[in-house]
Amino acid sequence: MSASQEKRHTTKELADMAGVSPRTLRYYDQIGLLVPARAGNGYRSYGPEDVHRLQHILLLRSCGVPLETIEEALDKSDFDLSAMLQGHLETLCRQREELDRTIAAAKVAVAGLEAFEKMSDEERFEQIKQESVARFEEEYGQESRELYGNEAIDEANERMLKMSKLAWDAKEELEQRIKDNLVVAMTTGDPTSPESRLVAGMHAQWIKVHWGDEAYSPEAHVSLAEGYLKDARFIEYYDKACGDGATEFLCDIIKANIA
Repeated sequence: MSASQEKRHTTKELADMAGVSPRTLRYYDQIGLLVPARAGNGYRSYGPEDVHRLQHILLLRSCGVPLETIEEALDKSDFDLSAMLQGHLETLCRQREELDRTIAAAKVAVAGLEAFEKMSDEERFEQIKQESVARFEEEYGQESRELYGNEAIDEANERMLKMSKLAWDAKEELEQRIKDNLVVAMTTGDPTSPESRLVAGMHAQWIKVHWGDEAYSPEAHVSLAEGYLKDARFIEYYDKACGDGATEFLCDIIKANIA
C-alpha cells in the first residue's frame, strides 16, 4: 500500500481508538513525543507508524515511565521495548525494597515513640549513642574492620558508648565546624592556606576522638583521607554538605598538612 493509500486517522479518531483524550495527543505533539504529519487542511494526520509509536508510549506510561524517558528511548535507533521494560522493572523492584526498608524503619520509630518519650534524658542519650554505633556498623563496619581490624573498631565503638553527653555534643559540634570551615577553605583554593590548616587540625582532633590519642598516627590519618575518595558514601557526605569537590579538597588538605 502506498503512502497515499495507507490508513490515516484524525486526532479524534486516534484518541477514540487508543482510549485517550484528543488533548493528550495534542500535548504529545507539542512536546515532540508524537508528531504526526499535517493534512492539506492543516489538521493532524496520524499514520501507521504514529499508531505504533503511540502504542509504545501508552504501554510505557502504564508502567510509570516518565514521558521524557520515553521520548529519549523511542528516538534511539536501537530502541528495544523488551529490554527497556526489563530495566524499568528492575528499577521498580529496587525502589520497592528501599521503600519497604523505609516503611519498616518508620513502623519501628512509631512503635518506639511512646517508650522514647517516657525515657529520661540520660536514657534517651544512651539510646542515641547505641543507634549511632549501630548505624556505623551497618554502613561502614565491614570495610572498617577489614582495614583496621576488629579490635580497633571494637575499641572505637566502646569509646563512643562511654562518652558523656558533654563530650558527645562537643564531638557533634566539631564535626559541624569541620564542614563549615571546609567551605571557607575551599574558597581559597589552597590546601596549605591558614583556613585549610585549621580544617586539618580539627579533622585530626575529630579522628582522635574516635580512635583515641594512642591509636592516632599521621600515616593512618592520610590513609583514611585517601580512602574517602574511593568510597561514594564519603564523597556524597562531604560534597553534599560542602559543595562539589569538597571530599577531594579535604583529602588534599590532610595530605598537605598532616605529617
